[in-house]
Order: sequence, then structure tokens, then C-alpha cells
Amino acid sequence: MADRFQISDLLLQLLEDQGLRRRAIAARAGLARGFFEQERVLVTTRELFAVWRAVGELSSDPGIGLSIGAEPRLERYDAVAIAAVCSRSFGDALERMARFKQLLCPEELRIERHGDEAAVEFVFLEATDDEPEVLVDLCFARILAIGRRGSDQLSKALRVELKRPARERKLLEAHFGCRVRFGSERNALIFRKSDLDLPFVTHNRELLTAVLGHLEKQLEERTRGAGIGEQVVAALMRSLAGRRPTLGEVAEDLGMSTRTLQRRLGEAGLSFQQQVETARRELARHYLGETTVELKQAAFLLGYEDANSFFRAFQSWEGTTPGDWRARHQQLSV
Repeated sequence: MADRFQISDLLLQLLEDQGLRRRAIAARAGLARGFFEQERVLVTTRELFAVWRAVGELSSDPGIGLSIGAEPRLERYDAVAIAAVCSRSFGDALERMARFKQLLCPEELRIERHGDEAAVEFVFLEATDDEPEVLVDLCFARILAIGRRGSDQLSKALRVELKRPARERKLLEAHFGCRVRFGSERNALIFRKSDLDLPFVTHNRELLTAVLGHLEKQLEERTRGAGIGEQVVAALMRSLAGRRPTLGEVAEDLGMSTRTLQRRLGEAGLSFQQQVETARRELARHYLGETTVELKQAAFLLGYEDANSFFRAFQSWEGTTPGDWRARHQQLSV
């Protein structure tokens, strides 16, 4: 899966409810001024972490992650969270969330059972540093909120394990209803294994069936489309070096006919031009991350006839110029 998370308008509205403006978050995170004004906001893991660190720095509320994660209004839930609430039991809800995480981002929800305990962990597959504290709080608060909404018997966790140094102990222990172990080797939310068997009073077979049908269709399309799409992007990234490969050349590289490749892309709801743009965007980020590659050289390597064409394309992808993008991401990596 590509290193992409989607930041929904729903989440941005929740942040605005907390008094945080989109442009202020973008500026603190080192993103373009109008970054969150795009129709579809996609970020890398590094950018996602920068956004949540910005939220923590801008907010005067040390429990902002807990507040957002514990959002009580069902209309503010996404489809995956709704499917979880409508599940048969707490364990069933967790398994559904873990299954459909792959629809959203390169992140896993892992459930580990050991003895009488069940640990829930969020693993960011492309992360190179620790998750922001606000994001950890939000993820764990959302899990407990779903459990509390589904079962009146699940009012608290058994234990919370956090990598961070000890701070805001009272706030965290009051929210999760249990002790918090700081300086741990992992970030994990621990329940009794028997908690997973607690039935949900919010179980709704009809609504669950409707939501699952939608999610399963997305998952099937994502899985089918990702296969041929990723193959084409990988082939393009191998060949994009001062030229733009043709559909026939990519088909030959993949060991199939041009007609077969066209058909498989069509079945997956993809186009060759879309894959070219995806490959160029991925490579552009790579080249701009290398300070030894000049902007004109990057344009040439991506198969553009001139630097202006590259600059226009990059502006449409990222909402900023290649030079500004490089400068901001160099600051983020310091």
C-alpha cells in the first residue's frame, strides 16, 4: 500500500470544534497554506505525524486527543466505526476495525491475546519515529468509546502502556479508568480477554449488513485494483528516467499484451494516465528529498519536456511549488 492517509473533512471539523483552524495547523505542520482546502487531502505518515504534533502544540488542552477520540455523536463516525458499533460483541468490533483499516491507510490495528489479557496496538507501517502523543490518545480513546457505547459493562480498560515519560497521569487514568504505565516499550491499550466476549446492545444486523456491503465492495475493489495498479506504477518507476514509457512498453515489461493490460486496468477502474501521474508523484517526492538533485534535473528524470510542466503538475498534486515543498520537508526532518 502507498504511504497515504486521507484526512477527512469530518476530522477537520472536529478540530475546528476544538478551536483549531485548518490554516494554522497546516502552517505549524510545515504544509502549504491551502493544503486542507483540497477536495481530497492525502498525507504521508511523516506529514500525518507533523499534523498531529501541530495539533498538540497549538491546543491548550492536554486532553485534546482524548476529546476527539471519545466523540459521542454517531453522525461524526466514519463507516468503519459505525460497523464496529453495530457488531455483535467487543471482540467482533475490534476484528472489523482491524480488517477494514487497510481500506484507509498503511496502518494496522493489532489484537494480541496473552493469558487473561488482550492488548490493542496501532502500528504505523511507514513510520520512522514515534507516534505523536495526541494521535496515540485519540486512537485509544476511540477504541474505548466504541466499547463503552456498545456495552454498559465495559466502562474501563485494564491498563494503558505508553512509551512517553510520565505526564498528565491523572487526566489519562481518569479517562481510561485504570493505571497508566509510562516509559513502556510499546503503546498499548490492555483489556481483560473476557471483555472481548461482551455482547453489544448496539448490535444492529440490518445496518451492519448495509455498511459491510459497502466496505467489502471497497475492499474488493482496492485489493483488485491495487494489484495491477501497483504493478504498473512499479514498472513506470523503473522506466521513468528522462522519458515517458508507453502503455505497450509497460505491458511488455509486465509480460502481457497491450490489450490485456488495458482490460485489467479498466476492470480495476484505473487508467494508464492515472498510473503515470501516481508514479511521477511518488518519484517527485523521492527526488525532492535528495538535496543533490536539482529541480530541473527532477523534471527531466520524471519525463517532462520542461521544468514549467513539472512545476504545474507538482502544484496540482501538493498545492505548493517543488522548491517550497523541499524546504518545508527538510525542516521537518531536522
